[in-house]
Amino acid sequence: MPDIDALVQRWRDGDERAAEILYNHFRDSTFRLAYGLLGDLNDAEEAAQDALAYALVNIHRYDRRRASFSTWLHTITVCRCRDRYRRNRLKKFSLTAWIGGDEGLSDPHPGPEHHAIHAETSSQVWEAVQGLSLPLREAILLRYWSGHTFREMADILDCPVPTAQSRVRLAYQRLRATLAPTELVHLEEEESR
Repeated sequence: MPDIDALVQRWRDGDERAAEILYNHFRDSTFRLAYGLLGDLNDAEEAAQDALAYALVNIHRYDRRRASFSTWLHTITVCRCRDRYRRNRLKKFSLTAWIGGDEGLSDPHPGPEHHAIHAETSSQVWEAVQGLSLPLREAILLRYWSGHTFREMADILDCPVPTAQSRVRLAYQRLRATLAPTELVHLEEEESR
């Protein structure tokens, strides 16, 4: 993993290669977050590109004493997605499309039955996540799929840490009421990735 603070400083000093490395390093995670929030490939690509471009153009606004670069970037991404979400209502989509056809972890060549079960479970989990309100969906995606701490989530969502914690807890309670225990295990597996 590259030294992000060093890359930020190099970019501030005018090293375009550092900006390219930052862009490439955060491109996928920024897109995944945007896609998880928006559910549309085109909107997610635009929101992710916009967030990355804004962050790189406005690198002088970044203050590492206040947040890590990824937290700052994901804050920008969430704001861009909220703007797009207000204009477009979130469409339903399959978790397997978002994950990109996840291959089995233990078996490098899982059979069709494994893929069918995994796809069905993933789809049910993702549909349940999509049924959450926007604040709860943001919280669960930031925590489970982006791996942010509650402190980082509070910074990104511009709320107190207890609010971020309660949103995750409430989202999980709503998912628990909707999903079977085996599907909840799948949600927890997503968190550990």
